[in-house]
Amino acid sequence: MKFLINPSKFNEVADYVFLPVLISSIILFSIGLIFAFYLSPDDYQQGSTVRIMYVHVPSAWLALLTYAIMTLYSIAGLAFRIPFGFIINTAVAPIGAIFTLICIVSGSLWGKPMWGTWWVWDARLTSVAILFIIYLIIIFMNLSFENRILREKVVAIFILVGSANLPIVKFSVDWWNTLHQPATISKLSKPSIDPSMMTPLIIMTFAFIMIGIAIAILRIKTEIISRKSYLS
Repeated sequence: MKFLINPSKFNEVADYVFLPVLISSIILFSIGLIFAFYLSPDDYQQGSTVRIMYVHVPSAWLALLTYAIMTLYSIAGLAFRIPFGFIINTAVAPIGAIFTLICIVSGSLWGKPMWGTWWVWDARLTSVAILFIIYLIIIFMNLSFENRILREKVVAIFILVGSANLPIVKFSVDWWNTLHQPATISKLSKPSIDPSMMTPLIIMTFAFIMIGIAIAILRIKTEIISRKSYLS
């Protein structure tokens, strides 16, 4: 597992897994689209607009997962002095921002026919919008500081502070009375979603994960190279 904290080991593993991950992402995404558009039924209330779920939900999960990973690597960088943690933060922040933006845009497209409006200051929507702003601030901070060491520590601290928003995003539909529907998939209860819709959702989720990993590999390798150039 050294490749998770060592740049050289990461490059070795990344060179080996990148092509399989890329191919898997293309295959899974293609299969997911086929299931979503041709094998998944319309919802009895939402009709065909329910298919937005197959983009909206995976992007939301990946937005949260990416930030959680950044939080763990911030702890690794600050508490355990593992420089690779700072490399991860710089490389994957734009990926998390894109997933969050996809979540917001697809949610608005879904919300318009369901709620009659593109946007409401609902607890879930607002907390996700805050998550997107946090991602943008992180990206801006990574481009602003000339002192790399100071920048990495400040960004990591900001990421840890911003992580307080993660449980708010996750549990907002349970803590407050919101327009956004509650979670349909839970570890503690049977999913309240039909298997015909669960199947494409799972496939698309794995497709998004593979896409995210493929992009992350390229960005992390690029960041490692730039760090070597900076130090040379």
